[in-house]
Amino acid sequence: MRIKELSERVGVSTRLLRYYEEQGLITPRREENGYRRYDEASVERVEQIRGLLGAGLTTEIIREVLPCLGAAACSQYDDPEFVRRIAAERDRLQERVTILTQNINALDNYLSAVSQGAPSADAA
Repeated sequence: MRIKELSERVGVSTRLLRYYEEQGLITPRREENGYRRYDEASVERVEQIRGLLGAGLTTEIIREVLPCLGAAACSQYDDPEFVRRIAAERDRLQERVTILTQNINALDNYLSAVSQGAPSADAA
């Protein structure tokens, strides 16, 4: 598929797909005329990139970790610095999950109180 079709399928702009390519996150095949050609695996790859970016990882970390996600063997697994960096990112994400969970619980408590007809703070 061409870049426009991939863009429509994953819901991101063609400009962003070109940026992912510049950052080394995706590598389309090139046709003789220079057009980019993406395979079906590119859809999943872009969705994975979007999820990792949404989780707060940098493109640099994503570029390093993408080859190792789901891989049975990855040469970077043996690099202590790489493992340390990924562990630090994982810990940072866990902190965000904890905070998000607390916020969800607070919102659930509010919604529960409202649905039970509790008076609002303005009425008090």
